[in-house]
Amino acid sequence: MALSHPALAPDPMTRAASAISGRVSYMLLCAVALLGAAVAVPAPAVGLPMLAAGGTLSAMALLIRLLSARNEVDSAALGSAISAFIENDTSPTFTTTLDGTVTGRNEAARDRFGASEGPNETMARCLRVLFANPAPILLRLQSQAEARGAAREDVVTRRGHVRLAVHQIGEDCLLWRLENLVERGGPTSGAEGLSSPMLMVNQAGTILYMNDAARRLIGGRTKSLERIIADQSIVSNALTEIEGADGPLRVRVMEMEATAGRREIFLFPADQTTCGDDGAGQTDNCLDGVPVAVLKLGGHGELREANASARQLLGAAAVPGVELHRLVEGLGRSVRDWLQEAAAGHGLGRPEFVRASMPDKELYLQITLGRIRENGEVHLVAVVNDATELKTLEAQFVQSQKMQAIGQLAGGVAHDFNNLLTAISGHCDLLLLRHDQGDPDYGDLVQINQNANRAASLVGQLLAFSRKQNLQPEVMDLRDTLSDLTHLLNRLVGEKVTLLLSHDPGLRPIRADKRQLEQVLMNLVVNARDAMPDGGEVLIETESRRIAQPMERDQARVPAGDYVVVRVSDEGEGIPKDKLAKIFEPFYTTKRTGEGTGLGLSTAYGIIKQTGGYIFVDSVQGSGTTFSLYFPAYECRSVEEPPRKAAAPAVSLQRGDGVILLVEDEAPVRAFASRALQMRGYTVIEAEHAEEALEILSQEDLKVDLFVTDVVMPGMDGPSWVRIAMEKRPDVRVVFVSGYAEESLSDEQSSIPNSVFLPKPFSLNDLTQTVQEQLL
Repeated sequence: MALSHPALAPDPMTRAASAISGRVSYMLLCAVALLGAAVAVPAPAVGLPMLAAGGTLSAMALLIRLLSARNEVDSAALGSAISAFIENDTSPTFTTTLDGTVTGRNEAARDRFGASEGPNETMARCLRVLFANPAPILLRLQSQAEARGAAREDVVTRRGHVRLAVHQIGEDCLLWRLENLVERGGPTSGAEGLSSPMLMVNQAGTILYMNDAARRLIGGRTKSLERIIADQSIVSNALTEIEGADGPLRVRVMEMEATAGRREIFLFPADQTTCGDDGAGQTDNCLDGVPVAVLKLGGHGELREANASARQLLGAAAVPGVELHRLVEGLGRSVRDWLQEAAAGHGLGRPEFVRASMPDKELYLQITLGRIRENGEVHLVAVVNDATELKTLEAQFVQSQKMQAIGQLAGGVAHDFNNLLTAISGHCDLLLLRHDQGDPDYGDLVQINQNANRAASLVGQLLAFSRKQNLQPEVMDLRDTLSDLTHLLNRLVGEKVTLLLSHDPGLRPIRADKRQLEQVLMNLVVNARDAMPDGGEVLIETESRRIAQPMERDQARVPAGDYVVVRVSDEGEGIPKDKLAKIFEPFYTTKRTGEGTGLGLSTAYGIIKQTGGYIFVDSVQGSGTTFSLYFPAYECRSVEEPPRKAAAPAVSLQRGDGVILLVEDEAPVRAFASRALQMRGYTVIEAEHAEEALEILSQEDLKVDLFVTDVVMPGMDGPSWVRIAMEKRPDVRVVFVSGYAEESLSDEQSSIPNSVFLPKPFSLNDLTQTVQEQLL
């Protein structure tokens, strides 16, 4: 049955309705009495007040009845909405009255706890199959919900961790929800997933825990070990008769020591094993029928026995006598130390991750150790699970987090460096204005300026990796770009290497930053040259390609569409498979120390991704490597883009006129920009942050012609304060400056008219020219 409303809480609702109905009836009775008395009394002075009182009571009774009916309709509608909302919830959900009576349950609750047992079934009775005494927990949560509206608590049950949440609905109804949680370790962590029956027993023989497999074998939950095994003098690895669900059953018992004096007992039905009993309970290969990998180790970690599953997992090296530390290696912890602690009774039942020492493949294992005693000697039993997929996913997640962190760090560092370089190169430009070529200091100033430009180029590489560089895309034909670049590429490859180009005659144009794309191609050609120390051929091919269906490769998904593909192939030594996944990581290089920074391919990767393209690598050792670059083909081929403006060769001496509000939080950058603009005749008003700029603009008689503002500042950012200012000054033009990419501003800038973007670091000439163009 689906959840129903007042269905949500029938008893309180019925009581409330009855109470309202009783009050209305009483009011009507009084009204009738007053009206009758008013008719019977002849004196108007007495009859009229009684008539008015009777009419008023009648009107109030009618109004209360109407409001009560409306409230019932609204309450029913609310209950229907809640019922429809939670019916398909995958977690068991109940509705109860304040006294705990269950009034409804969703499909998940019916599947797990069964249908309703009657009108008086309580929440505590339903949850008794999960834990022994749920009443105190329910009472505690209900009290918190009545005080705060909702409450929740994580509870350890017989079947794992459960989050029990309660919400108060209205004044008389509670909604309960049970959510299974991932196991968080502990002695029973993961035991429910084992196919082998397992019991947790204390020193007195009380069963503290049974997994599902054990409950199915025994026929239900049992509190005492004596009711299962009459003779509690258990001999580990021996055949024992127990009371099963269908009568007496012979099983092989494996006992392990756990923490706090507890014991883990595994029960393997005799028909699942392939060994015979020697009369003393000791056998060879008696665990072969167990569906999980099990190792039996000596007290010093030497392998005594491995079942079929373990031999299949570890391979031919798993032979009796070999030490475990020769089969596996710890991940940050010595295997020998771990085994010694387990033999001493420490850390039992806690899973440990190790890597198998197998040269042909990468295999990670999860091993849980237990301790047993046989003939007075301590032995270890290891339950082994293949954790390769889990560790692979974990490694991919860690790598993704690492790359994201490095990208954020690179972007932040580059932004700060751009501010410093703007101040350095800007003040250097100011000094160059006061020195001519004959001045002794002129050469030093030129060196400072040139090295600042080199530093700006390095910062550009960091921004390319973090995909936050300033791109200046244009529509281009790759055939023309490669033709212009051929002379430089031939000089790069040297005399031993031959450079070949092959173009698709129908190649479509692309839209990209020409300078950055040239850097990518040069990086790939230089890597190809270094891979062929004895010479060879480097082939650069271009082709137009249509992808009909989305292409998935190397954890990337290329959407369907038209692409321009560039391939750079060499005949070098190739890249080993174990290194292919790392070549785009920053600072990773296969070259010797001093021969490479490890930034070339990571920079290329960042540029290609920021352009909207994809880069893949194919390599066979001994046969060479091919890098494939996919660029989206430019759709609007017939539309010509306006030609890019060439930079002015020297600082313009034209003097300007106008008032400029300069907002910049970096004092050195603000000082340089202010001096540069004042030298050109502009009146400059400085502000350190957006709030100060808005305070200045609050002077209505102040006339401002141009805003020059940084984008990223403490407090309010540039676009935000400009939008506020333009509500009263809509005709003011804007110049945004930033050390980040223009793409990060594009959405904000598009909503601000008459605005342009000036990337940092900018020179004196760049600043004054941009301002002059905006004020024309």
